[in-house]
Amino acid sequence: MNDSEYVLQLQHIRKTYPGVTALDDVSLEVKKGEIHALIGENGAGKSTLIKTCSGAVVPDSGKIVVNGSEFSSMTPQLSIKNGIAIIYQEFNLVGGLSVAENIFLGRAIRNGIVVDKKAMVQEAKKIFDQLNIDIDPNQLVRNLTVGYQQMVEIAKAMQQDAKILIMDEPSAPLTKVEVDHMFQIVDKLKESGVSIIYISHRLEEIFRLSDRVTILRDGKYIKTLTTKETNVDELISLMVGRKLTEKFPARKACVQEEPVLEVQNLSGNGDENISFMVRKGEILGLGGLIGAGRTELAQMIFGVVRKTSGKIIFNGREIDPKSPRDAINLGIALVPEDRKLQGVLLSLSIKENINMAIYGKISNLSVIHKKKENDIADQYMEDIRIKAPSVKQLVKNLSGGNQQKVILGKWLAADSELIIFDEPTRGIDIGAKYEIYKLMNEFVEKGKTILLISSEMEELMGMSDRIVILSEGKITGEIEKEQFNQEMIMSYASAVKEK
Repeated sequence: MNDSEYVLQLQHIRKTYPGVTALDDVSLEVKKGEIHALIGENGAGKSTLIKTCSGAVVPDSGKIVVNGSEFSSMTPQLSIKNGIAIIYQEFNLVGGLSVAENIFLGRAIRNGIVVDKKAMVQEAKKIFDQLNIDIDPNQLVRNLTVGYQQMVEIAKAMQQDAKILIMDEPSAPLTKVEVDHMFQIVDKLKESGVSIIYISHRLEEIFRLSDRVTILRDGKYIKTLTTKETNVDELISLMVGRKLTEKFPARKACVQEEPVLEVQNLSGNGDENISFMVRKGEILGLGGLIGAGRTELAQMIFGVVRKTSGKIIFNGREIDPKSPRDAINLGIALVPEDRKLQGVLLSLSIKENINMAIYGKISNLSVIHKKKENDIADQYMEDIRIKAPSVKQLVKNLSGGNQQKVILGKWLAADSELIIFDEPTRGIDIGAKYEIYKLMNEFVEKGKTILLISSEMEELMGMSDRIVILSEGKITGEIEKEQFNQEMIMSYASAVKEK
């Protein structure tokens, strides 16, 4: 095929950050009107690559060729001008504005100097009619379901006359009905000549939608295949084709027979009939794809969301935490996936964050015992090796790894017996990851227990004693350490049964 037949070519793209090579000579070519899947494990470089197309990331070297025009890098304005639109996992919508206002955000139709809302509503309706979507353009975006908000993002891209649409894990937040509807829209866009780069961990979606599939691994281009000529086993092997390294510190044998947490037929928050047990001193891994229901399970155990049925048994007695405070008082802690929004208070100091969960215990008549506060912060700053000038340092000025250590310090200070780690090393460098792993080992060696949610295959296998795998809110498999197998985990996670 001639170069002119490609609408988008990323040629020899390289991007480095301090100590990390995010993209190492990666190339990708997309044909007109094709759905081109982009797959790889977390950290493979998928998001960095697509951000070079939007101008969010400037490559160190390489070329971006759009319809024959060459660029060394893009800007958001240049990207839109050249017909490129990206729908990220986190939608770029304003809840307090109407659907029509969101579609024309920054590009309002005007009658003279006055914004012509009527014209915007009419144009929005035309786009929805073309896509066979039933949404009232006058409705506020915050009142829409996640599925319909995604349709607004697609309509916004079409209003920009996008010819290349990049979709990053589009099905992750959607229900099955919404996913089916999204597939219909994607098919329509393809029929109209739009080229789509489709990123997903769900292999069944890759086979349902895509014409070709490109695999990245560790920031490197691995292979591009015609989808109908490949199979699940080949894709999994190409995605995970590496062995565990010394990234994981050795751990003493510390798993005891005594159960700490038992979950029996637990349902709610999108999960259904979840049952498992985790022992004292054990790290139980929870594997699965984005949207599998692992975080939702953690939220029920931690009291963020109430269960609808089933039992949670902690240290031999049934519990039903009605709030995170209930869970904390019982000895359960959560290190959340989004540490900056949910795990730490960025504008407060290390000292204040570490003591946050125990201020009630170190206060008398609402007056904080300052010596205890300082002593506890100093102790855990030293014990878990937080790198900062002093406990007075604001958490917002710390690295991601040290912010994660502050969260852990908070729960150690609270004497938690069970800590749920949700994607504990996301966004932190390799050295900091090793430090977190060492702290996790130290925690269980002291007789504590960990539930580990991780989308990184190496991390899940390297740190877990057992792995329970979820898919679409249900448990699809359980694997003992001596049976750990990347292909098996990916198959369970993709709801693809082993042959």
